[in-house]
Amino acid sequence: MSEIEKIDGFTEEEQLDFEAELQEGYADIEDRYAVDTQQGFENVLVVDNIPVIDDSKKQKLIDRLRQLFAKAGAPIEEENISMPWDDKAATNKGFIFLTYPDAQQAENALRALDGSSFGKSTLYVNRFGDIERYANLPVGEGELPTGWREKSYVEKDHLRSWLGDNAGRDQYLTFRDTDVSIWWNGRNGNAEPVKVDGKPLKNSKWGELYLQWSPLGTYLTSLHRVGVALWSGPKLDGPIGVNVLRFTHPGVRLIQYSPCENYLVTWSEEPLDNFENHPNAALRETFGPEDEGNTFVVWDIKAQRVLRTFPPEKPVQGEDGPQQMPWPLFKWSPDDAYIAKVNVGSGIAVYELPGMGLLDKKSIKIEGVQNFEWCPMSDKDFAARKAGKGKECSFVFWTPEAQNQPARVSIMSIPSRNILRAKNLFNVTDCKFYWQSQGDFLCVKVDRHARKAKSKKATFCNLELFRVREKDYPVEVIEFKDYVPQFAWEPQGNRFAMVSSNDPNYGQGIPGVVIKYNIDFYQLDQKKGDFIPIKHLDGKIANTLVWSPRGRHIALATIGSSQKFDVEFWDLDFVVDERREASEPGANVTMLASGEHYGITDIAWDPSGRYLATSASAWRQTPEPGYCIWDFKGQQLVHQPQDRFKQFLWRNRPSTLLSKDQIKKVRKELKEYSRTFDEEDAAEENRGSAEKLAQRQRDISEWNAWRARNNKKIDERRAQLGKEKKVTVVNHQDDERVEEIVEELIDETEEVVVG
Repeated sequence: MSEIEKIDGFTEEEQLDFEAELQEGYADIEDRYAVDTQQGFENVLVVDNIPVIDDSKKQKLIDRLRQLFAKAGAPIEEENISMPWDDKAATNKGFIFLTYPDAQQAENALRALDGSSFGKSTLYVNRFGDIERYANLPVGEGELPTGWREKSYVEKDHLRSWLGDNAGRDQYLTFRDTDVSIWWNGRNGNAEPVKVDGKPLKNSKWGELYLQWSPLGTYLTSLHRVGVALWSGPKLDGPIGVNVLRFTHPGVRLIQYSPCENYLVTWSEEPLDNFENHPNAALRETFGPEDEGNTFVVWDIKAQRVLRTFPPEKPVQGEDGPQQMPWPLFKWSPDDAYIAKVNVGSGIAVYELPGMGLLDKKSIKIEGVQNFEWCPMSDKDFAARKAGKGKECSFVFWTPEAQNQPARVSIMSIPSRNILRAKNLFNVTDCKFYWQSQGDFLCVKVDRHARKAKSKKATFCNLELFRVREKDYPVEVIEFKDYVPQFAWEPQGNRFAMVSSNDPNYGQGIPGVVIKYNIDFYQLDQKKGDFIPIKHLDGKIANTLVWSPRGRHIALATIGSSQKFDVEFWDLDFVVDERREASEPGANVTMLASGEHYGITDIAWDPSGRYLATSASAWRQTPEPGYCIWDFKGQQLVHQPQDRFKQFLWRNRPSTLLSKDQIKKVRKELKEYSRTFDEEDAAEENRGSAEKLAQRQRDISEWNAWRARNNKKIDERRAQLGKEKKVTVVNHQDDERVEEIVEELIDETEEVVVG
């Protein structure tokens, strides 16, 4: 503002006061009509730390930047990139402007690109409107704004320290009422609490809702009303941001990890609000106006940032009304490269990670599509992928019959979108997909109805078995006249088991009626290349089957019945005499043992395949909450009934780091290792026996000492009473001794007579 002229009649002091008031008035006007630097520039980003180059390398730099942006999931056209130029130096100025079509795409690009590596440089991305705001921050001379000070480096604990246990034990978690405990599972079911600084590991914050281990066991996830917490390290506790990662999502109820633990999906029934003026800083910083109304949030775990949010899923109408939302709704590729969801009836949306942009900027249009599943990757596939020679990801999907067109199952590769194999189907009610753990086989369980039936409810079943590793994906069809409620591949094997039923009471829900099931085992015939039946179990009451993660052993359980609670343990390779080979396939399928767990609701193997846990959760109204631990032979090692018991969870393990050659060497030298293990087991057993004997002796000594003290008091009291009555008191108390007889088993011999 120009200098104000001298006003006649004003003293110098009055003139100064008038000028000050005028300046304040102008300042108020400027503040009132100040231009919002963010308004109108919500879709513009500033990318800093760009390499400084001359005009000859300008086009090459832009091309490389566009490649990086596209790979990160934030593609942009060349005309939307502005590179300021220094005419005097004949070079660029080290930053560029990116203009996206809308604010949402710009926000996604900001999350994807900020901090990304470009050669030896790290790119820093900001909103265009933030630059002016940061420049006008009130900062003292030589000081950084609050929150911008450099943080001291805090060393993180080893996230997989539990794998270094000398005894190779697994961990499990128990959740009772609000009390959460973590245990080491020792030999013969001997549990030892995980300790930190000599005290059992406990945390009062874990038991608010429920808990979940991450797929590789790195994180313990606890759900709370305000969000999710991920606990890691040897203490599963520690400073926020170091051993504890927090993800704010009010009302969160369900979570889902990506297979490699890089990403997380959270879902809440309550849509997100507009948190711009919310008093909670975490909510203001995490979610923007564009996230309002959404219920799904995709997170980058290590960066602790939102990648994208999605609106609630519209309910799908079925024959009996709106269907329940399927979970998981989003499905990850096995290498964490993609996340996809089916838009029932129209297509499949595949998003590239970490940018969360649609693959090729558009969904895959598939008319009538109902469901899909990604194909797992084998260890060889992962190794080839790291070497840059791996094959593409793929998934299987199905479409129902429509307009005289048959139903169809198809396998599509991603990102090329090529159809690798397709198979037409008829009279289809529903399809379920079951991939073998290494992606070698695919079973499509086709629930079918009669051709002229009025009702479309399934009455029988086909198994369409794809051999994925062979040329042209040959398909074998196995037909069943019965309904098949459950199917499971042997992990890393070529066998499968299935449960079927032709009981007329199946699905009727009649109280007190016990449903009969059939269990069938199939195996791949290496000579013929087809799957052949190897064992049929008729009239069983087991309706649930669970393979050991190491294969070979399988548990059959009766879950959901109000009368039967049986658990059976089977070995598919049981050999009595190693010198004699089985005369026919399935001859070695043997039941090792059977037991009962009253009120059983859940069943799970530990990662080693040596122990099985059955649990009865109070969440499912079981008559006797608690858990049991069994060995693979069917011997019950632990039985713990507990009121208000809720969860039992084995801690997952990552894949072994040993190569195939190292595994073969270990198996070859197994006898040498076995001697060492036998010695350790014997020492452990003797130590346990010695500890028990010492404890018993201490208990006896304490009893004798307590008894002697009380006898002395009784004698003194009697003597005192005798003096008062002038009567001589004679103590005729007999001398008593407490002895313990310990039986010790010296030797035990078992003879097997082979007829």
